Amino acid sequence: MYEYLRGIVTFISPYYIVIETQGIGYQIALGNPYRYSSKLDKEVKIYVHQVIREDAHLLYGFDSLEEKQLFLRLVSVSGIGPKSALAIMASEDHSGLIQAVETGDVTYLTKFPGVGKKTAQQMILDLKGKFGELSIDTPFTLFDEVTEQDASALSEAMEALSALGYSDREIKRVEKQLKEIDNQTTDEYLRQALKLMMKK
Repeated sequence: MYEYLRGIVTFISPYYIVIETQGIGYQIALGNPYRYSSKLDKEVKIYVHQVIREDAHLLYGFDSLEEKQLFLRLVSVSGIGPKSALAIMASEDHSGLIQAVETGDVTYLTKFPGVGKKTAQQMILDLKGKFGELSIDTPFTLFDEVTEQDASALSEAMEALSALGYSDREIKRVEKQLKEIDNQTTDEYLRQALKLMMKK
C-alpha cells in the first residue's frame, strides 16, 4: 500500500524510529534504527513495507528501494519472517549475503540470528539466481558524522542487538571487544558489533 514516507524523525529506539508526517507519527521497524541518529528532528525519506496481521499493522523501513526489494525476497523464503529479514539485513553486507546465497555458503548464512542450517538451505534453494540487478553493493552512507557522544551508546547498541535476535552469550562476547573502543556513537558501535557477529 505505501511505497515511502517523507517526514521528521521524532524518536529513535533499539527497535524502531518514529517519523511524523502531516501530524501523524508512524512507527517504523528497522534493522539499525541508530543509523538515523544524526537525522533526529530532521526530514528523511524512507521506503516502507506494510505487514497486516490479525493483531497489528506493522511498517518496516528501508533507506532505498533496493533494500526494500532485498527484504521482500528474504521474506518470500519459508521460515523467514519480517523480523528475521531485518536482522539479516542489519549487517549491511548485502553483497556478501547475495554471494553466500549464490555460492551455497550455508556456514555464512547460519551466522545470522534465527537462521539454522535448514533455513539457510531453504534460502539458497528459494533465492539462488533471483536477486537480479539489485545494486546494493554500497553500504549505508547517507548521514553525516554525529559529533555528540553518549555514555550509553554501547548499551543502546547491545540492546539493538538483542532486538535483532542475538543471544545474551553472543552479545556479551562482542560487548567485551567493543569496550576497548572509545568515543563511538550507538550507530558506530552497532555496525562494529554486527561485523564481529559475522566473524564468529
